[in-house]
Amino acid sequence: MSKLKLGLVNLGCDKNRIDGEIMLSTLYNKYDLAKEPEDADIILVNTCGFIESSKQESIDTILEMARYKENKCKVLLATGCLTQRYGKELLELMPELDGILGVNNYSDIDRLIKNALSKEEKLCCCNYSDTNINEGERILTTDSHYAYIRISEGCDNACAYCAIPKIRGKYRSRTMESILKEANSLANQGVKELIIVAQDTTRYGVDIYGEKNLHVLLRKLSEIEKIEWIRILYCYAEELTEDIINEIADNDKVCKYIDIPLQHISDDVLKAMRRKGRRALITKNIGKLREKIKEINIRTTYIVGFPGEKEANFEELMKFTEEAKFDKLGVFKYSREENTAAYDMENQISEETKEIREAEIMFLQQRISKEINEKKVGKVYNVIVDNFDGEMYHGRNYEMAPEVDGEIIFTSENNIKLGSFIKVRITEALEYDLIGVVENELSE
Repeated sequence: MSKLKLGLVNLGCDKNRIDGEIMLSTLYNKYDLAKEPEDADIILVNTCGFIESSKQESIDTILEMARYKENKCKVLLATGCLTQRYGKELLELMPELDGILGVNNYSDIDRLIKNALSKEEKLCCCNYSDTNINEGERILTTDSHYAYIRISEGCDNACAYCAIPKIRGKYRSRTMESILKEANSLANQGVKELIIVAQDTTRYGVDIYGEKNLHVLLRKLSEIEKIEWIRILYCYAEELTEDIINEIADNDKVCKYIDIPLQHISDDVLKAMRRKGRRALITKNIGKLREKIKEINIRTTYIVGFPGEKEANFEELMKFTEEAKFDKLGVFKYSREENTAAYDMENQISEETKEIREAEIMFLQQRISKEINEKKVGKVYNVIVDNFDGEMYHGRNYEMAPEVDGEIIFTSENNIKLGSFIKVRITEALEYDLIGVVENELSE
């Protein structure tokens, strides 16, 4: 008798993706994996519930997947941040679902499926935990040559706009041994690029080792022979230490790239957001990064339209953006989320104003990005090849994280193995992408 087929739809951040990959591994021997949802007997939607747009995307996706229940699909389940946040309320509001699972209950996924298949009472497994960390073997849903690796779970920062601490719990680091074990396993599967993620990577180790230990972890990860690139996301600028900066500078395997979501630069807005950093320390540490690591590539994100953000605060942010000239920058419109400190704040900003401010920042950044990219014409970069569309190869250099940054597009007369590193000379600059030609191939 053939096995039932399972389909997974992952939404949201890369931490959520990791949870989905762990679930796939847990279920791998019990169900066949469907490549398309129309082929699945069981569909699992791993939801995001961070801001309004992500909640809406999750709901829309559940409704879209529910259409397959008219044909092959027997069971539709939801997991992730949206289910953790709303629990039984979501199950009651969406009768299309046959059960839901929160972020601390992934070990119950097989039980949830069996219960749904037997048509018993719908289960809601959304227990809250400040101790559990989702770990285990994974089936990668990224390209096989790169993978995200989570070094901690939860967050203690309690920013006024953010529901993550209520969804994911307090900050808790994984042990270095468990991270290194996972990294070695990923390397043996062919992963060449490790992308380090957490709600706050800079605080790694403070809870279990008594001090920040990200720099120690980076050094140990770099000792894994098959790993060639290590990329760091989700750093807090005010938490950057000399040790972390020096390790990025001195470790050849650590990409000279750092993601530091600033959210704003006005001290008034940062204080209202309950962010720990202030402009003076933020700019000081950015200056240290650029002084110590000349080729450093800095990515950041902003939130515009936070309650009480005055025009003067926004103009300060615009001026700072012009001066700082970040290599990569994204903008979120403030999302008013229930059960957060900012929800009941006075002076809420209109959606129209948020949209105008988002557009102004992104228009400015587009020009800055083009100017930065134009200086790269003629340079030769080591590029990891992500995919081939039938005509062009698409890859990234150390300055580009997958999915969120631009890419390097090039042609080759040879058949290039995906996941290999090659030398590409840049011939043309676009706003976010680069066009190039192959110089010579390095290795597979």
